[in-house]
Amino acid sequence: MKGRCASLLLVLCLAFSQALSAASVVFLNPGRTNEPFWVSYAQFMQAAASDLGIALEVKFAERDMQRMLDQAREVLQGPHRPDYLVFVNEQYSGPEILRLSRGSGVKLFTVNSTLTADQQALVGGTRERYPDWIGSMVANEEEAGYLMARDLLEQQQRLAPGRPVEMLAFSGVKQTPAAKHREQGLMRALAEFPQVRLRQLVYSEWNRDRAYVQAQQLFPRYPAVKLVWSANDEMAFGAMRAAAELGRKPGQDLRFSALNNSPEVLRAYLDGSVGSLVSGHFTLGGWAMVLLHDYDAGLDFAQHGGKDREVRLFQALDRNEAASLLRHIEQRGYDLDFRTFSLLGRKGARDYRFSLQPLID
Repeated sequence: MKGRCASLLLVLCLAFSQALSAASVVFLNPGRTNEPFWVSYAQFMQAAASDLGIALEVKFAERDMQRMLDQAREVLQGPHRPDYLVFVNEQYSGPEILRLSRGSGVKLFTVNSTLTADQQALVGGTRERYPDWIGSMVANEEEAGYLMARDLLEQQQRLAPGRPVEMLAFSGVKQTPAAKHREQGLMRALAEFPQVRLRQLVYSEWNRDRAYVQAQQLFPRYPAVKLVWSANDEMAFGAMRAAAELGRKPGQDLRFSALNNSPEVLRAYLDGSVGSLVSGHFTLGGWAMVLLHDYDAGLDFAQHGGKDREVRLFQALDRNEAASLLRHIEQRGYDLDFRTFSLLGRKGARDYRFSLQPLID
């Protein structure tokens, strides 16, 4: 009996010791608690944190810039500070978050949108004027916009080689780097297909209902439009609803692109109503957890690929890859062991291998 009690006490002590030593991370999530992309982003991040023994707290800003800054102030200047703060340069808020961090003792890491070159010219880069800003990791948003557009335009070219065709575009929030860069990718693809005429680009703020209202006006205004580029899946669904109500058939006489990883958009792509689908960047927060886990254990990711990295996560999916991604998303923990992506104890490993591939194989 005494032996059992001693064993139980040892297990409890070890668990308590691990809890005390676990790195604590707060993520300032700029999205809404009912926004599929940012919810899935947080879920993938939490799956990684759980595997890696990280105590993660996610704070949703509900698309409210002032609320996000208030949250940053609470985290960085309040009495219970985490070891790390992960943030997004949403609406170019990065410099103010860095200012709030001065003297806090909290290490900062940027995901998705890091500070622009102009911003860094003023406040410095990672580990410079703000030495506790230890790194950043982003995906190539321009490439995402390009891949969606190119895939859609190539499909149209196969259907009607060389014929003129009209397009509409639905972008996100104008003040976000992601929207700007995805638009640049769209324009690069359009330059390769001079027979395609972009009739209008509107800002739907990543929002399904706003895109729906705008599309109700745009489709009657441009009845010859056959292609619709949408910078995310929510806007695509809003435009698709408007099209269907106006007698157009998504996937048949009107072809849509979309970006993201929601089960809804994956199923829409598999049934053909979405013609082009790009995904991948919802994994960024999870991969950031791997970097912070290793950094906290004494392995500096700056020596293994650099302190600032742009990861090629975006992929234009085929139907088999979309089906595989859907299966992974619907499984608890995404059927991944995030510890296998750590470089701890791996002699000779030079860099991390982050990609969408483990979820689409």
